[in-house]
Amino acid sequence: MKISSAVYISSNADVKKCPPADKPEFAFIGRSNVGKSSLINMLCGINGLARISARPGKTQIINHYLINKHWYLVDLPGYGYAKVSKEKRAGFDKMISGYILGRTNLICVFVLVDIRIPPQEIDLLFMGNLAENGIPFCMVFTKADKIGKTAVTKAVADYQREMRKEWAELPVTFITSSEKGTGRDEVLKFIEENSVL
Repeated sequence: MKISSAVYISSNADVKKCPPADKPEFAFIGRSNVGKSSLINMLCGINGLARISARPGKTQIINHYLINKHWYLVDLPGYGYAKVSKEKRAGFDKMISGYILGRTNLICVFVLVDIRIPPQEIDLLFMGNLAENGIPFCMVFTKADKIGKTAVTKAVADYQREMRKEWAELPVTFITSSEKGTGRDEVLKFIEENSVL
């Protein structure tokens, strides 16, 4: 897929105020500081489309971008660690679940995982909740350029071994690097093949 246009549409804390559910939607989510904004910018080929911050928890609302006038890329708030109050974090969780469970045009959730970090319970639980609710999702390992090829293979295998304890079928998996552009073609091809309501 060639991205010819990527336009910021809106930011909302209220799911009901999101754009009309009339186009295929692909959402990106992960623990705070997983490299979500960098990945979105890399996929779209536009630096600064999604705001990057060294401060975890920067994305605190649901951001919609219209891609090629055909589908929405959605930047969701991170889950897990963020320097915000428990009350605000609970608000994030409610917002995220309301969006994921309520958007009829949501095709797939891309769950981002830092490939340098061993399997985390919070990621496994989040993906488990998606599966239990019948929400299609893919795993996206980020920051693959930060470790060697052997370590990449081991990290993916470690996750898959952990997931097989509970799962009969594993999700589609992508290995990416925002700095190197790794995985861009594969992710965009997946979106192209599935961007039908």
